[in-house]
Amino acid sequence: MNRVLLVDDDVELASMLREYIESEGFAADAVHDGEAGVAAALSGRYAIVVLDVMMPGVNGIEALRRIRAHSQVPVLMLTARGDDVDRIVGLELGADDYVPKPCTPRELVARLRAIRSEEHTSELQSRQGISY
Repeated sequence: MNRVLLVDDDVELASMLREYIESEGFAADAVHDGEAGVAAALSGRYAIVVLDVMMPGVNGIEALRRIRAHSQVPVLMLTARGDDVDRIVGLELGADDYVPKPCTPRELVARLRAIRSEEHTSELQSRQGISY
């Protein structure tokens, strides 16, 4: 499954990222608030979630907390808040990667592939009883 969920209140950015991600072989959907993002992320339809931090209402950090309370779907935080403390908090709360904006769509796709590759490797190892 290569379906990506983009959660970002910047409609234009989400649309541009969605188009680029789809041109690279992923299927992608976008929602524009944290509440809808949590519901979609927990639907089981997505292989990975790209989550903005600064959104009105339910922000990305709270959305990540809610997602992690029920799911281990990979989450990549994509945000303009790129200082050390924000990155560390996001990673400590369970984000799989943290990318500061601006970021090129090509880098985002490379990171999505890297996370999917790690997830696939972990899945194969657990099926084969391999642990490190």
